[in-house]
Amino acid sequence: MQHRTKHEPSSSLLEVSLDPGEALLAEAGAMVARSPSLRTEVRLNAGRGAGLLGRLKAFFVALLRKFAGGETFFVNRIEAPEGGWVWLAPPLSGGIKHVRLEGEAVLFGAGSYLASAGDVDVKVRWGGLRAILAREGVFFIEASGVGDLWITSYGAIEELACDGSLVVDSGHLVGFDASLALKIRSPGGGLMGFMVSGEGVVCELSGRGRVLIQSRSAGALVGWLAPLLPP
Repeated sequence: MQHRTKHEPSSSLLEVSLDPGEALLAEAGAMVARSPSLRTEVRLNAGRGAGLLGRLKAFFVALLRKFAGGETFFVNRIEAPEGGWVWLAPPLSGGIKHVRLEGEAVLFGAGSYLASAGDVDVKVRWGGLRAILAREGVFFIEASGVGDLWITSYGAIEELACDGSLVVDSGHLVGFDASLALKIRSPGGGLMGFMVSGEGVVCELSGRGRVLIQSRSAGALVGWLAPLLPP
């Protein structure tokens, strides 16, 4: 599937060309423009092969995330009976990263999913307390299989290789290979370091795999804007 990203990194726009018979899943609301020949259908993204219980769980999660301000996890299935093109854009100013999956699984935070194609299964995964402390919300998104995945962030996206251990500020973590172990800890310096370092908590990843980080933090932006807003 041919694709290119334009206007990076501040106003990224993803252009995907579909051959006849190809299909693309995209986050609801991400489409900017498309060929009139393409067909779109809104679906609840419960993951491939999900039964009734799995679909009910996905529907509950979708409602929860909608009220929490994350993506609803409803997706548009875009089909190309005769071929065509589609433009996609994220809601925030930032980069778009193409990730090629070759059977492995990748975890990433709420709001990072933009689109996927091929034999890729995208589903919600319970993140627990570690996801909340890492500012990823209650749930991670897990993508696995063989195909193409596009994720987005606030700011540019950089890929780091973890071979042993790696420490990333929680506000800059976008995603990581599911083979990596994630721990949450303070930035150091005891209580004073936690309060005045500006780091909040940090994520320590261990193992071997890739880690995706963003060059800007949405939480830092909110913290900078909050004192400027009228009461």
